[in-house]
Amino acid sequence: MATVNPIAADACDIFDQIKPTRSTWDGHWQEIAERVWPRKSDNFFGAPGANVQHGAKKTKQMYDATAALGLERFAAAMESMLTPRSSQWHRLLPTDRSLMKHRRAVLWYEELNRVLFQYRYSPRANYASQAHENYMGLGAFGTSALFIDEAVSRRGFRYRAIELGETYFIMNHEGFIDTVYREMPMSAYEMSTKWPAEMLPQKVIKALNSNKPLEQFTVLHVIRPRDNYQPDRIGKEGMPWQSLYIFLDDKELISEGGYYTFPMPVSRYVTGVRETYGRSPAMLALPAIMTINEQKKTVLKQGHRVVDPVLLGHDDGVIDTFDLTPGTMNAGAMTKDGKRLVDVLPTGNIAVGKDMMDQEREVINDAFLVTLFQILTDNPRMTATEVLERAQEKGALLSPTMGRQQSEMLGPQIEREVDIAIRQGLIGEPPPEVIEAGAEYDVEYDSPLSRAQKAEEAAGLFRYMDFATVYAQSTGDQSPFDHIDIDEVSPEMMTINAVPEKWKREGKAVETLRKVRAEQQQIQQAIEAAPAAAGVMKAAQ
Repeated sequence: MATVNPIAADACDIFDQIKPTRSTWDGHWQEIAERVWPRKSDNFFGAPGANVQHGAKKTKQMYDATAALGLERFAAAMESMLTPRSSQWHRLLPTDRSLMKHRRAVLWYEELNRVLFQYRYSPRANYASQAHENYMGLGAFGTSALFIDEAVSRRGFRYRAIELGETYFIMNHEGFIDTVYREMPMSAYEMSTKWPAEMLPQKVIKALNSNKPLEQFTVLHVIRPRDNYQPDRIGKEGMPWQSLYIFLDDKELISEGGYYTFPMPVSRYVTGVRETYGRSPAMLALPAIMTINEQKKTVLKQGHRVVDPVLLGHDDGVIDTFDLTPGTMNAGAMTKDGKRLVDVLPTGNIAVGKDMMDQEREVINDAFLVTLFQILTDNPRMTATEVLERAQEKGALLSPTMGRQQSEMLGPQIEREVDIAIRQGLIGEPPPEVIEAGAEYDVEYDSPLSRAQKAEEAAGLFRYMDFATVYAQSTGDQSPFDHIDIDEVSPEMMTINAVPEKWKREGKAVETLRKVRAEQQQIQQAIEAAPAAAGVMKAAQ
């Protein structure tokens, strides 16, 4: 057995303390997974990966798919509102706004923002699929973690949504997760592709030499603040985050490294009092999910009885020889006066069961925000003002949820990406004025949610326009429109309504267009006035 490294022993001791504290959550997550996200079930008990049966059916506890479909829609809605892959959903601006006067500085921040989107959505980075997986985890379990690291064989980023069943968290005094323990299964072959042979534990080398490359082992990955952090040092001591890979079987340290920025941001949907792990929409709707599953079983049984009913017969009847084949004549099943000797057992009212299930479906869809995103479904002929007011209402209702994702997930994610981009040289050297300001930046989110939150301004404008129009029509006085500066309003309205930048005209182009239009109007007026002028001149002769 290898000598136990004191750093590894310390990390393992802490892991042994925090692992039991998650046991209550494991049962809760398993119950939800079986009914809401079946492919994640059997992942919260025992050693990671021990209960995974590849290709096994996992829907035996799920009779109704409302919650599972609601979860898919929740994840799609979160992605479309927060991180739509079809648009640039954030901008980077200098913290020192005086830098906005320096063209070189503005161009550098714009280029940095472009680089982030280019490498983030590179097909090999795998961001889109992993972000969607994270939103699914957020809706089902209330907690999700995304690992962001440098690409191994190329420049750029790589992303991986981390299995909740493998991860354990520690929260700091500010309420943020700053320590992650990830207990992950790895085959001997996987370990040989990650570390050189001289770093592999003896048990792994033995498995490889015995032609057992798929033999499974458990590796503990620890990410935590470094105790002996020295900012001026080169190497791992100069990295504020410590990274340890420990061979858990023997508590043997495989490697020690670090990160300049936290590589695994953890987001929670909502949290309870002093709870480290988050709570989810599925947890809120779990009573309705359990109820509708039982209702569905009952309705299925009752429906079976309706379609293939239970028969009641007189004890002297023909029930022993009764034939249910279509078109068959059963002699003796009716008296001469038309009274039936065989009848059907009453089955109850299935419509009532359907109504009860619909009520539970409404609760589940509300929990997963499905109904909130159906702005135009109820009334597709709404006016522009009504649409904006509904969008503003949606933005207000989603603001707390989305705000938490921006602070816990997207902010740290962007910070990590910027660090990697600068260290890999994906962006050119910043200009002197940016370096002097410390290259500090602020993130301005420009997602559909951000625009929905600004919709109140646009809705207010339309309400005023409605008032001005009614007033002008009734009095003939157009002066209310004089208070609207259309040159200020138009760019803001285009931004709120997500008009692409390349579709917009610049200020000079607008001025040129107006000048041409004014000249054309003068020519047209001259043409229209020409006959009258000619008549006046003729009369004067």
